Amino acid sequence: MLTQLRQALRMLAVLTLITGFLYPLVITGVAQVLFPQQANGSLMVIDGQGMGSSLIGQPFDAPKYFWGRPSATAPFSYNAAASSGSNLGPTNETLIKTVQIRIDALKSADPDNPLPLPVDLVTASGSGLDPHISPASAAYQVRRVARARKMEEDVVRQLVSQHTEGRQLGILGEPRVHVLALNLALDTQAK
Repeated sequence: MLTQLRQALRMLAVLTLITGFLYPLVITGVAQVLFPQQANGSLMVIDGQGMGSSLIGQPFDAPKYFWGRPSATAPFSYNAAASSGSNLGPTNETLIKTVQIRIDALKSADPDNPLPLPVDLVTASGSGLDPHISPASAAYQVRRVARARKMEEDVVRQLVSQHTEGRQLGILGEPRVHVLALNLALDTQAK
């Protein structure tokens, strides 16, 4: 029995060394060499300061910024530790009221906007962390942002166009606009 205990402890020590230290060290090293941007959180850095992750949406509510897709994470919006949707069905009264509040907020921020309101500006995604909006959502917000920044709408539209990403590999997904990158470009343009 003592022999078996020694063998078990020796095996525990060897496996702890391999799986607890060597494997994580090797994987971290490989990630840092092959994918340094992703391994370090996909941070967007400007002037040496981290502005946010390119993979996680950020809350914007000032009129001079483009607003992202709403987040349903708890206890606060865009909580990366609690990625989730609302899990409310399309006939749920709470969801209907929440969407109506979002519609009212968008309409009051730009009451004369003639464009149809894109659905991704009033509904949260499954993850609640989307960093992108549709080109239609960006187009809907151009007038408000241009007016708030005292810029020409064409200049703002051009920035939207520059920050519109195409389909992945040319066929996957839909074109999308990265909200944080666009808002940072607007701030840079204003300097």
